[in-house]
Amino acid sequence: MFKELKEINSRPAPFQFYTAEELWTNEHTAQQMLQYHLNEDVDLSSRNKKFIERSVEWIVSRFSVNDKTEIADFGCGPGLYAKSLAKRGARVTGIDFSENSLRYAKEVAGQEGLPIEYIYANYLDFETSKRFDLIMMIMCDFCALSPEQRKIMLGKFYSLLKPGGSVLLDVHSLHFFNQREESATYELNQLNSFWSPDDYYCFVNTFKYEEEKVTLDKYTIIEETGTRVVYNWLQQFSKESLLEEFTVNGFEVDGIYSDVAGTSFDPESQEITIVACR
Repeated sequence: MFKELKEINSRPAPFQFYTAEELWTNEHTAQQMLQYHLNEDVDLSSRNKKFIERSVEWIVSRFSVNDKTEIADFGCGPGLYAKSLAKRGARVTGIDFSENSLRYAKEVAGQEGLPIEYIYANYLDFETSKRFDLIMMIMCDFCALSPEQRKIMLGKFYSLLKPGGSVLLDVHSLHFFNQREESATYELNQLNSFWSPDDYYCFVNTFKYEEEKVTLDKYTIIEETGTRVVYNWLQQFSKESLLEEFTVNGFEVDGIYSDVAGTSFDPESQEITIVACR
């Protein structure tokens, strides 16, 4: 037992393990994630409904979205942004790793007669001959990627943009990082049975990496049938580090905001939104 507890509480190197598939392809957790996406009152998997409406209006205005605008929504989930932008005439392609979320998104698009193309893929591997006026990655998905994966994504974004096209994405700030604390807890059926329909114990270890400005929530899920571990990494950025990450990858920064609804940048904001152009 001592050996098992030592392993549960062990601190890996930053981004040492990548377990995104566990969240998005496990049938039970994928269904739980979809329910969080569709809860219009909270900001967990998706923004709340009122914020999304305000955000879409700003995006339409900021990027002059019309019926000729080609948009790629990386990590589109159940299509909440894609649907709203398509209703305003945009030609939207949604890419996501969750087959469950895409199934829902396709059903909604079909019911509402929206010609959205949804693609089931890990966006790190996504390829297409299309070129886009706007590429979005919203809800701080960029933070979950390692430095190497972020470099891959920025190279992909650059190649997929039309000349003069833009990238819009948000990240967690250092203010968010500074508010996190290291902790270790365990609970029976943690998060209201999020991880399994059967009984389980979940150990949650939160680690902070001061030098790298990275946090990790490490979930060790112990069921009668076995044990699995899920790593939820988050890179946090200063305004300067985010600007540098884009400029060294060939982008020209066209705007910095506090959120994807165009709120003026506040150094105390928990998030930073960037608009960068090819």
